[in-house]
Amino acid sequence: MANRKRNIQVKFYVTAEEKELMEQKMAQLKTKRIGAYLRKMAIDGYIIYVDTRDIKEMNKLLSAIGRNINQIAKRVNAGGSTYQADMEEIRERLDQIWQLQRRILLSQR
Repeated sequence: MANRKRNIQVKFYVTAEEKELMEQKMAQLKTKRIGAYLRKMAIDGYIIYVDTRDIKEMNKLLSAIGRNINQIAKRVNAGGSTYQADMEEIRERLDQIWQLQRRILLSQR
């Protein structure tokens, strides 16, 4: 091994599905040696990172609105009345969601 150009071994495990995907991609590139393919992808491949914090925040706000709507619906179905404060909170949260959505869309340009 001392005379080899590449004398450091890197070893990792994959699932059967992951191995199948790698083989499919290798076939597209007409590559038969998995070592060459993996080395090329590790060195020259692209990493795509998607920041989903805004989307997670939007989901949290949507969930809160859903809970509020459920509480209001229960009150209305039980013969109770809706409260102006509840409706105002829903409007405020909807405004927050629209602002987040605009920010997400603008950052995608």
